[in-house]
Amino acid sequence: MNSPIVYEFPLNERIRILIRLELLFKQLGHFLEGSTMADRRAAINTLLDILTIFSRNDLKSEILKELERHIKVLNQLAGSEGVNAEKVNEILDELNQTSHNLYAASGKIGLKVMGNDLFQSISQRSSIPGGTCSFDLPAFHYWLEQDETVQQQALEQWTKPFKDIRKAIDMILGFIRQSSTPTEEEAEAGFYQSSLDKSLPLQLLRISVDRSIPCFAEISGGKHRFTIRFMRPAPDGSRPTQSQENVPFMLTCCQF
Repeated sequence: MNSPIVYEFPLNERIRILIRLELLFKQLGHFLEGSTMADRRAAINTLLDILTIFSRNDLKSEILKELERHIKVLNQLAGSEGVNAEKVNEILDELNQTSHNLYAASGKIGLKVMGNDLFQSISQRSSIPGGTCSFDLPAFHYWLEQDETVQQQALEQWTKPFKDIRKAIDMILGFIRQSSTPTEEEAEAGFYQSSLDKSLPLQLLRISVDRSIPCFAEISGGKHRFTIRFMRPAPDGSRPTQSQENVPFMLTCCQF
């Protein structure tokens, strides 16, 4: 059975940044497993994107606050009837250890990597199409021509500072995604709109659509309501049009 296509819509800036980082860390992991020069280039470019996000946001403190909130909620659940206390305590131990590791990491995450001369020179040239050619960055070209073991050791050193914060992001988003039960909904003529309960700490919308339905979900929203339009891609590549048929889907309003 084919899994549905899932569309997500963050309801605050913090979750928006975490989902972007989640995507970048997945891409980084994929490219790190490769052994070609193209894989190394892609890994460095992805790491630069991650560093840019960390340089613009105080993510360490934000994620620590989020971990503390999750720990508090789970501590309240641990003593509830019908809850697997052993499993909850295992999760709490993992959360507490991750939080401890982040507290112990001095300074801004990735600060030393950001100060690396090679990364700075690549970052300056990467805004130019093809700007990291061998004649532009001979130092980068030299590194790309080194033995795979040397490159792997360097990449492990550069990515190590992000290990704990990546784990924290995965745990936080995992809890949020699993915090609510999906409901069956239907978009009449491809359109669906609903109000948001301001009293609930809603963080994320998830829309699951069967793969057999030839539409994609275009989501917009704010503090009070959200709208979903199911759009049909045009075969000739022109502007998509809204479906004129009713579209069934599963909706999850995540509020952990």
